[in-house]
Amino acid sequence: MSEFAEIAALVEGKTEEIFVSKLLAPYLSALSVYMKPIVISKPGEKGGDVRFGRVRNDIGLHLKQRTETYLTLFVDYYGLKGDWPGLGEAKKRSHAADKAEAVNRATKDAVCRLFPERRAERRFIPYVAMHEFEALLFSAPKILASRLQVKPARIADIVAECGSPEEIDDSPETAPSKRLIQLSNGFRKTTTGIAVAEEIGLPGIRAQCPLFDEWLTAIERLPASDSD
Repeated sequence: MSEFAEIAALVEGKTEEIFVSKLLAPYLSALSVYMKPIVISKPGEKGGDVRFGRVRNDIGLHLKQRTETYLTLFVDYYGLKGDWPGLGEAKKRSHAADKAEAVNRATKDAVCRLFPERRAERRFIPYVAMHEFEALLFSAPKILASRLQVKPARIADIVAECGSPEEIDDSPETAPSKRLIQLSNGFRKTTTGIAVAEEIGLPGIRAQCPLFDEWLTAIERLPASDSD
């Protein structure tokens, strides 16, 4: 049984890269899990356009490297395009957990079919954030409100209306990122967003975001599950 695990995290953009580097990697290293963020290749493109036809090349590249290294995927549901496995089924579902189950399962199935010799069933852990990374920032309304300089009730009302941070939907008008811009035109994902996440802390985020918690729990358990 291994005493440690290494995992590469394919992330959608700079904010997720910083989040992994500043919050997840230090926390996981204390558990003997060593996570390295890698931004998905986007030749000639800007963020927010996540096509499986492009991402699968990166997935294949990293699965073909060291066979004992794990791979996870950290992208927003909001940015997925029509070719993404399971997206059509996910759009028929109402609740975040059901959407996540549909798209994550279909993504893993697709990767296992594409790379059967790479042990993707064991090595690949997909995570499609519901519905955006910014949803995690709604885990502590008082902290977010303080950073945005708005009344906490405005944040709390959004969470209460939706049911939980991860249920804040993916409409172009009401997605988490759109709501944050409406609350404060000074919000910046890579600075304000990361500062809020750091102040909330992983325990606070996990307490309010069960899908994120489930993903992180699976990664925490890698050393114990790796018997090769």
